[in-house]
Amino acid sequence: MRPAELKLELPEIPRKRYFAIGEVSELCDVKPHVLRYWEQEFPQLKPIKRRGNRRYYQQDDVLMVRRIRSLLYEQGFTIGGARLRLKENPKGLVEAVVRPTAAVAVAEQPIARAPAAPPAPRRNSEIKNLRTELESLLKLLPER
Repeated sequence: MRPAELKLELPEIPRKRYFAIGEVSELCDVKPHVLRYWEQEFPQLKPIKRRGNRRYYQQDDVLMVRRIRSLLYEQGFTIGGARLRLKENPKGLVEAVVRPTAAVAVAEQPIARAPAAPPAPRRNSEIKNLRTELESLLKLLPER
């Protein structure tokens, strides 16, 4: 499936204190077994467990599931990459995940970053050497 096919309008999250795993599954369009797997992979996702090991998710958990879903299914991150993104920016796109149409607009905007420091002189020479090697390899390849 292409990421464009996965973008869909998710239902509004009702004003409730706790949600069962089945409700979260429907609200986030993710199967329950996937939610249980994500609990193991993402430390930010910690539903309350009660009697009989039943999981109860709160509003923040539902928002986190939507954010994880967006990172994995819509933005194409791997599990490890999504974990890093959540660690770097724990509150970053929560509003964008609540409103999927805003998520598209936010995802299309370039991330503002501080300008990188100029590479050290040694690094410049390494890059030049690599470039020279690559150019010589290209000359060895047959032309089409």
